[in-house]
Amino acid sequence: MAERYSDRTAVVFYGNKMSFKKLKEEIDRFATALHELGIRKGDKVALYLLNSPQYVIAYFGALRIGATLTPISPVYTSIEVRHQLEDSEADSIVCQDFLYDNVERSGVALKNVILASISDYLPLSKKLAGKSVLGRYGKMEVPSSRFIEGRGLYEFQKLLKKYPPSPPEVRINAREDIAALPYTGGTTGLPKGAILTHHNLLACQMQVRSFWPLFEEGKEVIPALLPFYHIYGQVVVLLNGLMLGATLVLFTTPDLDEVLSEMEKYRATVFYSVPTAYQFLKDYDKTSRFNWKGLKIITSGADTLHESTVNDWERRTGSKITEGYGLTECSAVSHLNPQGKPKSGSFGIPLPNISAAVIDHETGKHLPLGEIGELLIAGPNIMKGYWKRPEETAETLIELDGMTWLRTGDLVRMDEDGYFFFYDRKKDMIKYKGYSVFAREIEEVLRQHPQVKAAGVLGVPDPDVGQVIKAIVVLQTEARGKVSEEEIMKYCADNLAHYKVPKIVEFRGELPKTDVGKVSRRELREEHEEE
Repeated sequence: MAERYSDRTAVVFYGNKMSFKKLKEEIDRFATALHELGIRKGDKVALYLLNSPQYVIAYFGALRIGATLTPISPVYTSIEVRHQLEDSEADSIVCQDFLYDNVERSGVALKNVILASISDYLPLSKKLAGKSVLGRYGKMEVPSSRFIEGRGLYEFQKLLKKYPPSPPEVRINAREDIAALPYTGGTTGLPKGAILTHHNLLACQMQVRSFWPLFEEGKEVIPALLPFYHIYGQVVVLLNGLMLGATLVLFTTPDLDEVLSEMEKYRATVFYSVPTAYQFLKDYDKTSRFNWKGLKIITSGADTLHESTVNDWERRTGSKITEGYGLTECSAVSHLNPQGKPKSGSFGIPLPNISAAVIDHETGKHLPLGEIGELLIAGPNIMKGYWKRPEETAETLIELDGMTWLRTGDLVRMDEDGYFFFYDRKKDMIKYKGYSVFAREIEEVLRQHPQVKAAGVLGVPDPDVGQVIKAIVVLQTEARGKVSEEEIMKYCADNLAHYKVPKIVEFRGELPKTDVGKVSRRELREEHEEE
């Protein structure tokens, strides 16, 4: 792409543009620097960065010399950073300068720490205005006097200036060599590293592009507001975007005013986001400033898209959201709705070269059409296993009918047209008096209550009935103190079968969420156990 579209803009960062030619040169310079710092094929390099040109350069620079990347969420604390660094065995890190304290406090011994400053790629006008682009992450600047180069501590920009764009050639075995060790979201347990090869990541690109022929090489403009550390942003936006010769408009934090303004300015053609963003945008007063009907496709992933959000969005914008499905373990995507043929409530059909099946999650037997069971998927984009977790790998990658399948842990059904519908995580299914109850179904009903802003549902162990259903509810601001637990239970009784009605209702100001906006039922369970 760098040769074919050398003069085309590859990334835009708050008005500052970088061509494909310049981006390749920076990538090659950084790859040379990493090699000179002693990093070799197979070494683990952590990326603890916000979306920025440095992220793009570091990502491809490390892959260029055969290193393995392990992206870390920029909202992680020092304890979480330590877990991922130690578990992945990374001994080098590219770190946002203002996040360095967390690396230092982690106590992990690292050979190389490369510090990157957001301001290095901001246009002069932005620097002079002093407007922060860091959102909730921190201040614009960290005093440079804190950092003294040497003893394994380096500045990103100085490395680019010091080394030429001439990295060594490295032979890559695409099917065996590990490209990335992204860590799972940790909604049901501690995050685990998924082993993704170069072949896995490339396969996913080809599967999506062959499924959706709407993309035009060298013509797309994609807002990159999804965080690159997450598999969705990393593969669908960063990798797929640049492999298409698309222009990526980068955002360090999803400031919606800024996003809408930049989408209009640069004439965005595709929009990828998550349900929480659509839920907010559908009611946002400035959403209508952008012509959503002019986009080729609007896609949602990483969590369940509620039916009420879909309907409100269509009424507000006149456009449709296309839902997809994927996991870290399958390199981001396994199912999408076909272009022009989406089915309401479905996350779509399998991509080319992906096999999908539904089994009884207890017996392992295949289920007929229409029955709810665990989703299995197989294909070239499926991970090799979990990093240093042989037992969990054996439980997740199983042999069936002469094929290796990934047990997703998600309960779904398939209809007669081959479309799949999500019900819940297997671990989140509640057993009440022998009935199987899906937490998500109750949450969907609760969200339709006019005074409910958000809800999380879990099963509480009870020796008499198995599990009692507990609903944790966040009320709209004006309703707090005015709506009772009894009113919520009666609303559920009017809209759900008797065995699905919560027996416990708890009001809170907010719910714990993962950094892509999912309700973290794991944290809810842990909090209940502590109580």
